[in-house]
Amino acid sequence: MMHGLFVMAIVFGGSILLLAIISATILMAIKILKGGVSRKGQQQQSEEARVIQEIYQGLSRMEERMEALETIILDQERKDRK
Repeated sequence: MMHGLFVMAIVFGGSILLLAIISATILMAIKILKGGVSRKGQQQQSEEARVIQEIYQGLSRMEERMEALETIILDQERKDRK
């Protein structure tokens, strides 16, 4: 029972983080499209984009690990039922 709660917490937390990253990316894209940006602003945006990409890649890896953990937990629950 605790395993199911743990899995749901991981999935819910990962979903919220992924939604936040996607929202930040969309807001940044809108900001870029709305107006011209100075050279300093471009450098800052490029740094922000790099950081967002790193976060997104980290979240993707975390999602893969969560799926692996879910599989392990579900397999363990199936073994325990038998």
